[in-house]
Amino acid sequence: MKELKNILKELRVTYIYGDEEKLITGVTADSRDVQPGSLFVAVRGTKSDGHAFIRTAIERGAAAVICEKMPEDFSVKKPVSIGESTINSRSGSRSGTFKGSVHGGVTMIVVDDSAAATGLAASAFYDHPSRKLRLTGVTGTNGKTTIATLLYNMFEALGYKCGLLSTVCNYVHHERRDATHTTPDPAKLNAMLAEMVDAGCEYAFMEVSSHAVDQKRIAGLQFAGGVFTNLTHDHLDYHLTFDNYLAAKKKFFDDLPKESFTLVNTDDRNGMVMTQNTRAAKHTFSMRKMADYRCNIIEQGFEGMLLKINGTEVWTHFIGDYNASNLLAVYGSAILLGAQREEVLTILSKLRPVDGRMEVIRSADGITGIVDYAHTPDAVENVIEAVNRLRQGAGRLIVVVGAGGDRDRTKRPVMARIASAGADRLILTSDNPRSEDPDKIIDDMEAGLTPDAMPKMIRITGRADAIRAAVMLAKPGDIIIVAGKGHETYQEVKGVRHHFDDREELRKAFNIS
Repeated sequence: MKELKNILKELRVTYIYGDEEKLITGVTADSRDVQPGSLFVAVRGTKSDGHAFIRTAIERGAAAVICEKMPEDFSVKKPVSIGESTINSRSGSRSGTFKGSVHGGVTMIVVDDSAAATGLAASAFYDHPSRKLRLTGVTGTNGKTTIATLLYNMFEALGYKCGLLSTVCNYVHHERRDATHTTPDPAKLNAMLAEMVDAGCEYAFMEVSSHAVDQKRIAGLQFAGGVFTNLTHDHLDYHLTFDNYLAAKKKFFDDLPKESFTLVNTDDRNGMVMTQNTRAAKHTFSMRKMADYRCNIIEQGFEGMLLKINGTEVWTHFIGDYNASNLLAVYGSAILLGAQREEVLTILSKLRPVDGRMEVIRSADGITGIVDYAHTPDAVENVIEAVNRLRQGAGRLIVVVGAGGDRDRTKRPVMARIASAGADRLILTSDNPRSEDPDKIIDDMEAGLTPDAMPKMIRITGRADAIRAAVMLAKPGDIIIVAGKGHETYQEVKGVRHHFDDREELRKAFNIS
């Protein structure tokens, strides 16, 4: 528990009604999570406005409420703005009461920005855990999960206790926790960071999504460094324009303190844009240009690739140019965080791919299956290019791909067009249709195909059926890419999640127990 006045110290408060010295038991922006003694923050979201749930939060026992606008049924006498009171510069009238059945002892705090206030309040409630960790954030369209996870694995192998916040899962040292969002809400995020501190963690690594930046979920966090991977077509259903998407990513770097570092991929044309206005120390990595950290691929096969990183050769268990870039980002970040070069290279040679990222499954009769999370046009292209480079014309490439429902529709035809260009056979199928009709989603994808591509395409709505069909079409020596879901173990249909795992379905089709 913590006194309310100590939680509010770093917030920009307009005025307060009520007692600031009461004890707070928790912080949340979800009225369903309110417990007796909670501080509830009313946030204006994309789907609902938390201000509509203030009464509910109070009825559930909230001791205090942060909001941008006082509820209409709240009655006060002579509000005193911050700075106007000579007795207590942070207090307003203490005679405020709720009309009706709502308890009148609730403290009301008015702020200009309740979204930012959530992160600041949560951070203060948990004693600013990010300040006690060396927290590194990874942002970009692709590669976030791989880089953050490999950094976690790297520093654990170096002998440190570490934490991880990722799309696939979260870790507090060796304890695994399920992940529900790429970047959790501020209360859950700070609670997890506090657990890391309590467990003795020194380093933490997290994915930073554009939604999280835009919604100010990372407000109040102190980062030791920020890594930028790339920026391609994604999330325009939320951001509406590519410029807005870019601006959200850039703001993460704009807000970094001067004591932190940035590491950006200059092979992406937006790499240097990210750090135009940052105060942090600037560092670069590249596969093609002069940079602080450089890498060349010497050779590669399905078992891995030999890289030359800043002049030293190292064998890795990864394939694909984009993974070489990811490993370079891991190398550079580790060095900037103080690790020794020789140790970093040694561990880099032992690291394994993240679940659902270029995960290889082979049948007894010589068919190679690859499961990958590729769900953007750029990611699909990267995976197909990597595989085509390795197969060198041997065998055929069969690609199974879908697109998620209730997400950016404009990328659907682009994904299909890219997949058809690199594949010998293409199966368009369902991904997570969510509330949409899966056949309509496939229609959107099919619209991107040229007339020449149509003969190589098959539509199969059921994803399990599509995977089985790909295996039936394949011959020894052929390669099947199953793209879109990767590590996910569910399929969401009409708002209901059902168990579904691409890897399980592929193994079933291969008759692998």
